[in-house]
Amino acid sequence: MVTEIGPESGSRGLTEEGIVHIPGVASRWVRLGNGAKAHYVTAGDTGPAVVLLHGGINGSSGTAGFRFMAPFLGANGFRVYCPDMPAFGHADTREEYWPKQGVLSHVEFIRDFMDALCIDKAHISGNSMGCINSVQFAQAYPDRVLSFALIAGFIGDLVGPEKYVPISEGKFTPNPNYVRPDWDGSEESMRVLMEGIIYKEGVIWPELIKMRNDAALRQRDSYDALQAAREQVAKDPNLAQKLSTKNRFNRLTIPGIYLYGKQDVLIPVENGWQQEDVGFENIQFFYPDECGHQGQSDQPEMFNQALFEFFKYGKVSKETAEWAGVSDRLPVKPTLVDLDGSVVPASAIALKGQLGGEPVAAG
Repeated sequence: MVTEIGPESGSRGLTEEGIVHIPGVASRWVRLGNGAKAHYVTAGDTGPAVVLLHGGINGSSGTAGFRFMAPFLGANGFRVYCPDMPAFGHADTREEYWPKQGVLSHVEFIRDFMDALCIDKAHISGNSMGCINSVQFAQAYPDRVLSFALIAGFIGDLVGPEKYVPISEGKFTPNPNYVRPDWDGSEESMRVLMEGIIYKEGVIWPELIKMRNDAALRQRDSYDALQAAREQVAKDPNLAQKLSTKNRFNRLTIPGIYLYGKQDVLIPVENGWQQEDVGFENIQFFYPDECGHQGQSDQPEMFNQALFEFFKYGKVSKETAEWAGVSDRLPVKPTLVDLDGSVVPASAIALKGQLGGEPVAAG
């Protein structure tokens, strides 16, 4: 169990491991088959496995990315796992375990992590970098994915770079002049970095800033190695072809949903439209309003409910779909949205509003 630390410890509301203490969420460690120490947080004791994959900005971690969603899903019938990916959180900092092949290293980590915990199959969701990792894992190991929920990212080279819509041309972004600031190692710069991409006020807790900044400092060398690896893989055709999604990801039949915040500052929502236009029979797109790049933090009740229904029933209720901004750009897919109310029971919709995950702060 995670232990709450009092104000006399000088912990600033963090546990002895330097993690924000979220009721219902426990910190865990496991040794992978390759010898790496892997850290993750978990919620829930029974039910299907859900693996939640965090984003890729400095200081990200399983706790930081899914502090609202993990306890909710854990309390409503799922076993939830939020690993710290290599170069983030409390991941192993030894050089031999740096992600020296970028996304490819992350895909191998997810496989090794699931193997170590005897997770044969799981529902998977990821935000930003986690979205990319979810896509790549699903196409590499489709037999291990029950369903997936993508949150604000990219689906590889199915959309060419010539169609990318830059921040300055986003019609819905609240800040078309946004330039992602460099993190300089200070908590103040971490706060500025987070405030730039999170739409909702009040969810950037002081404890969160402390935890993220400490993690970013801890993972500085590994994080730099990850950035370098991405460029190297992209230049190596033998490695880059492993990441190509053309005629691969769009051929999968695994059911999925994709939530893309309408006010995304980092990757404007028009990029979500471009991805939807590829045409997927197995993915339903949503464009939630008052929602930025980290939708699970901006609209936690909405995202919690949508993923709960989808993972449990295979469909999102009509009410929740409308709340989450189900796309009207293409016909709504009745295989993924319960248009007639015959699949998702009314009692499931009543879960809306039961938001957990408030921090236990010192003092």
